[in-house]
Amino acid sequence: MTSNDSRPTDVTGTCARVLDAVETAVVGKRPALELVLAGILAGGHVLLEDYPGLGKTLAARSFAQALGLRFTRAQFTPDLLPSDLTGSFLYNQATHEFEFREGPLFTGLLLADEINRTPPKTQAALLEAMQERQITVEGRTFRLAEPFHVLATANPVEHEGTYPLPEAQLDRFLLRVSFGYPTPEEESEVVLRRLGRRSEAQQVEQVLAPGELLEAQRATELVEVDPTVVDYCVDLVAATRRHGSVQVGSSPRGSLALVTVARAYAVVRGRDYVTPEDVKHVAVPALAHRLTVKPELWMTQVSGATIVRSLLDSVPTPAALTGGLSR
Repeated sequence: MTSNDSRPTDVTGTCARVLDAVETAVVGKRPALELVLAGILAGGHVLLEDYPGLGKTLAARSFAQALGLRFTRAQFTPDLLPSDLTGSFLYNQATHEFEFREGPLFTGLLLADEINRTPPKTQAALLEAMQERQITVEGRTFRLAEPFHVLATANPVEHEGTYPLPEAQLDRFLLRVSFGYPTPEEESEVVLRRLGRRSEAQQVEQVLAPGELLEAQRATELVEVDPTVVDYCVDLVAATRRHGSVQVGSSPRGSLALVTVARAYAVVRGRDYVTPEDVKHVAVPALAHRLTVKPELWMTQVSGATIVRSLLDSVPTPAALTGGLSR
């Protein structure tokens, strides 16, 4: 697939094969799947926020299979303890010693299902793993192997018995993506595929061998970003802090997220340079969850997404770019 000196455009064909493989299980969500793949290529974590039954869990499992990653799933519940994620020391009666037993965080891709149903103490254990790529148990620190990615799911409308994610943890998600309801044609295709399989289980073809995702991520780091595009990203993020409907705007982490995801999205789209349109395409999933809307507007139609869209219309866009690393 790739080699140590791979260029960004060398990865584009592999991205297409990964998406084709995932689409054998997830029907009709190519634009959203491209964003999820861009988040993984950029080395980040993705929050899948949508109604139940729209394929979030299936998409996570399918990406793990296509990318050749070890997959674990943690069902987040109110009684989930930090040790249920990190693992714990257990006494071995044969050796008379305490041995560490790894938890589900020791994986390549973790599905954190219904992440907002677990208490803050457990969310904090996940936060350390997401940000530091390590976990701490009884004073001992364990590094997580690379690659390590979290795809978390959350229900945006059901709030009873939930614990809202703290702003610090929301900010650690590179993207927040929604799939939305399928069209009638897509829903019919889902049913027809199920009838054709004669089984509930689905298996996705493995596209990447172990280690090849890391090579693809290194190639993504070579994507060129023009200084005018960097300034555009910074201007967008700065505008969130001045918007009249925003209580707290995005931190500089938002600027980094815009640039990082736009680079990965450019690779998915077959380019080795970022255009302003790449930034616009990823702006809502990269920025909307980093904004805090004023409390008096919570019952209105104003949201982080509508604010970011309004800024895309008002912040001047730099001239279109052509060419790339080969210029």
